[in-house]
Amino acid sequence: MTSFYLTIVMTALVLLFFIFLFRVLREYERGVIFMLGRFYKVKGPGLIIVIPIIQQMVRVDLRTIVMDVPTQDVISRDNVSVQVNAVIYFKVIDPAKAIIQVEDFMNATSQLSQTTLRSVLGQHELDEMLAERETLNADIQKSLDKQTDAWGIKVSNVEIKHVDLNESMIRAIAKQAEAERERRAKIIHAEGEHQAAEKLLSAAQILAKEPQALQLRYMQTLTEIAGEKNSTIVFPMPMDILAAMTGNSSQNHDKSKS
Repeated sequence: MTSFYLTIVMTALVLLFFIFLFRVLREYERGVIFMLGRFYKVKGPGLIIVIPIIQQMVRVDLRTIVMDVPTQDVISRDNVSVQVNAVIYFKVIDPAKAIIQVEDFMNATSQLSQTTLRSVLGQHELDEMLAERETLNADIQKSLDKQTDAWGIKVSNVEIKHVDLNESMIRAIAKQAEAERERRAKIIHAEGEHQAAEKLLSAAQILAKEPQALQLRYMQTLTEIAGEKNSTIVFPMPMDILAAMTGNSSQNHDKSKS
């Protein structure tokens, strides 16, 4: 009986040994193998062998990780306090470095992204934060990627989600926008007056070359306003027309005397 139980125990131990000997890693996983505490190699994907007790394995996911950066209080270069949050996209490209060079690469990347977000945005003014997000995203991504390269991590993208302002700053920006629109309206009106003055000057120069053209213009204006039959029209008579009429009448009177 003793030998029978011993055989059962040995068989169970062998089965357990083979169960822990073989590991299966998915396509997006890699296994960092340590032999007696020292780095051995990176294995996977598929079926791999890990010798129990002698070897230990740490699984690493190679898929892109989406991490939400908590809201950060940022003071811009023009001393405006804003709250900014963002999202970063990164993945492990070197499993060995991600496990050996840093204790917890997920937490390390999260903390680094928060400090980088504050430091990069603090170098820009509020208007740049609101209008040039693509440039800021690229600057933050480059800074993070440079610092995480030693950890075997590639930061592929950074997106600023929200830039929250306090109520007083929102009102100030609204006043600034209103003043800017009024300035543009005045400039457009002045440009219109300037162009109209140039056209009137050109028309006056053309009419000055031919005095009869001015008379024709008066008659055309009279024809246009005569179409309105519901109003009394007071039309000024040009002095040159009166002079011409007076001159003709005096000549006819002199002829009759003679």
